[in-house]
Amino acid sequence: MIKLLALLFSGLKFGKILTSGGTMLLSLIVYATIYGWRYAAGFIALLFVHEMGHYLAARHKGLNVGLPTFIPFVGAWIELKQVPHDAQTEAYIGLAGPLLGTVGATLVYLLARDQGSAWLLAVSYSGFFLNLFNLIPISPFDGGRITAVLSPRIWLLGVPVLGAMFFYRPSPMLLLVALLAWPQLLKAWRYRADSPEALNYYAVPTAVKWEYGSYYLALTVFLAVMTHDVHEMLSAMRQP
Repeated sequence: MIKLLALLFSGLKFGKILTSGGTMLLSLIVYATIYGWRYAAGFIALLFVHEMGHYLAARHKGLNVGLPTFIPFVGAWIELKQVPHDAQTEAYIGLAGPLLGTVGATLVYLLARDQGSAWLLAVSYSGFFLNLFNLIPISPFDGGRITAVLSPRIWLLGVPVLGAMFFYRPSPMLLLVALLAWPQLLKAWRYRADSPEALNYYAVPTAVKWEYGSYYLALTVFLAVMTHDVHEMLSAMRQP
């Protein structure tokens, strides 16, 4: 009986790996038909690196977490099967994704410059932009999870950023994000510093707030600069 249960458990774990790998392969095929295999593979790899940052951070904090799931043109996510214990833990997990993702994009960028490869440069640009986009300070973005350690009210600052992006480049994806963000924005609007949630979940030492605030700003500035510079490089390559 014990052997049977062990076999069943291992089968379930294998099934989760197949699900994650299957959705990754599906995304790869979809992107490859539009952008080509090399770019698609690089983009999916950087998505995977980003999500594994979250995965490893959650495991480091002792939380039960599922492997990444990929959806074409939506992105990828990991399933947190346990809610973080406090805002600091949530910020730690939220920061790990764009941080590791930025490292991955930077390595691809350096490789692209070394080999003079336009497609690798394009992949690095997608990585920089992806991680910068995820730092918008509004939940459910990673930026919302990180800035919540300061105060959920900061999510309200993400509204004009999201609005400007939609005005500049309208997208159904941005409408979906706005729909998902709406309940969190209501929560931020109603947030009170003397509420039980503020005194428990969001009770974070000032030094920790400064620490995560500094990480967030430094990463945002670096990604903004790299996104702009790589975009300019790609534009220059397209000119005759």
